[in-house]
This record gives sequence, C-alpha cells and structure tokens, in this order.
Amino acid sequence: MGLDQLAHLRIVLVEPAGPRNVGSVARVMANMGLRHLVLVNPQCDPTSAEAVHMAVHGQAVLAAAQVVNTLPDALVGCHRAAATTGRIHPQHHGLETPEAVLPWLLPQEAHLHHPTALIFGPEDRGLSNEELIYAQRWIRIPASATYPSLNLAQAVAVCSYLLHRQAEAQPGFLLEGSPPSSPVPKRPVPSPRSSAEAEAVATLDQIEGFHQDLETILLKIGYLYPHTAASRMAKLRQLLHRAEPNSQELAMLRGVLRQVNWAITHGPRSS
Repeated sequence: MGLDQLAHLRIVLVEPAGPRNVGSVARVMANMGLRHLVLVNPQCDPTSAEAVHMAVHGQAVLAAAQVVNTLPDALVGCHRAAATTGRIHPQHHGLETPEAVLPWLLPQEAHLHHPTALIFGPEDRGLSNEELIYAQRWIRIPASATYPSLNLAQAVAVCSYLLHRQAEAQPGFLLEGSPPSSPVPKRPVPSPRSSAEAEAVATLDQIEGFHQDLETILLKIGYLYPHTAASRMAKLRQLLHRAEPNSQELAMLRGVLRQVNWAITHGPRSS
C-alpha cells in the first residue's frame, strides 16, 4: 500500500490564527505526501499572500484546503480521529506518544481505507476539553519540561514525518511505540475486528448523533442534570469510542433510545 495510506488522512487545524503557520503546514504536508487539509473556523485568511508564500511548493494543498464551521463538520465521514494536546483531561483520559497512535490512523488493509483525522488546536490555547472529546485517542508530543509547547507547524511536521515513515515502512515500524510520557495510564485499544466488521464501523458523525440523542434522553429521565451533563457525557463518549461500534450496532442502540423516548411520552406498553 505504501504512501497510498496517507490519501485518506485529514490534517485538521482548529481556529488557526496565523497565516504563516497555515502556509507552513501546507508545505510540510506536501513534503510528507499528505493532501487533505481542513481548517475549522480559521481566524486568519488562508489565501493571503503570507500563507501562500510560506506554502512554497505546498500551494496546491493550501488551495484545496476545506474550510468548515465546526470540528464535528471536519470529521464527517471519518472512522477514526486522534487529537494532539498537552492537557490532562478531568476524566484522566490517557495521553499517548505519536509513535503509539499514528499507525492506528493508517489502516493496514487497502480495502479498509476509511477517512481518518489528526486534529491540532489553536496556537494560543491548544484544544479545549470540549474539543478533545471528539477524538478517540489523544497524543502528547514529548518535549523538554522546561519548554514543552511546540509551534503549530512544528507539531504538524513531527507527526507528518512519522506518518510518512510509517506509510513507507515495512509492517511493524513504530508499532512498538515508547510508553506515554504522561503518568496517566494509557487507554486500552479495541481488539482487532474482522474485515467485514471493520468496513462497517460507524462514522464519527453517526456516533455524534447518537451522543446527542443519548444526552437528550438522559436529561429527560433525570440521570443527567444540566450542570453535570458535560462531564458525564465525556465519560460515556470514551466508553463508546473504545467499543468502536459498527453501523448496525449503533442503529440498534439508537432504536433503544427511540423506544425509551416513546415510553417517556406515552407510558409503558400494556402487556
């Protein structure tokens, strides 16, 4: 498969503020064989002269960049997403190294080339906890404790290089990634599925629709309260992300929610 593995991977920048950074990201993507750049609510003009100048021979990547309003919009159709962060989440979601996570974004079988995404946050704040929950796994790039914060384009360069090496290497390269640099325990990775199951894995936008329905029902029945809904839903999201349900399984769960909603409105069925 080689570098064809990179064809379906999206590099997603959330609210990038600097046109030079956006241009530099496009350049390094072109260097490493990545094609799909998605900008979420950019706070700069990605078509500006500064961005184009920094893109150099990556101008085609920059010109083809997709601009969307929200992070869920950027993930429509994706089956897997990883996010880069230096934060420790309140739910103690494990942070992993790039070597441990990036191969997971590149399917090992050609017929399983579903879209995947690698998400980067704004230059000034990184990804918020509310944004991180849309990704299944979280990456922390190990760096000096004295100055651990990387420039946006530099972070993309580190990950893009490792993705390129993984795509062109023999199976096994990077798969034995070093342990997470965070003391938080690494989250378990789902067991491999059969080819048929993997082809049918639900997309992240389908899963997001389920989460919205679930939150509505749990608020109705009093399991959730508005002031605690976000933190509890974050834990439920982690559970479903670990399960990686396929489309049929997700449809079954949504059917359960529809029936619960019916029972709330009409009362239990008579026997």
